[in-house]
This record gives sequence, C-alpha cells and structure tokens, in this order.
Amino acid sequence: MALVALASFSDRLAAEIARGRLASEGIDSVLFDAGLSSLGLGSISPVRLMVDEADRAEAERALGDA
Repeated sequence: MALVALASFSDRLAAEIARGRLASEGIDSVLFDAGLSSLGLGSISPVRLMVDEADRAEAERALGDA
C-alpha cells in the first residue's frame, strides 16, 4: 500500500471535513502534519490528506462531487 497526497489544507478543520467526506464514501484516508496545523502553523506546514494510491481516482471524484 503506497500513500499519495490527495490534497493540502491550511487548517485542520477543512482537512477533517474532507476526510469525513471520503469516509462516507468508504475510502480510507489519513492526515499528515495535522498537529502543526493545530498550533496555527498550517501556512508553514499544511495538513496533507493521504489516500492509498489505488483509491486516488475514486477519492478525487468524491471530493470533486462535494
């Protein structure tokens, strides 16, 4: 399983909303660097929404439909 970055967010809340959208479609995802964003450092180190490479196309569609 290889993870790829699907999207980047400057704040954790937006990243969590996108992650929830993917979960509602049955797509597993994980957030990288969310801790730094919680400290107000999202502009320096954005939150990355990561998905399995095999799920990328479906995940892009799910977020695009939102």
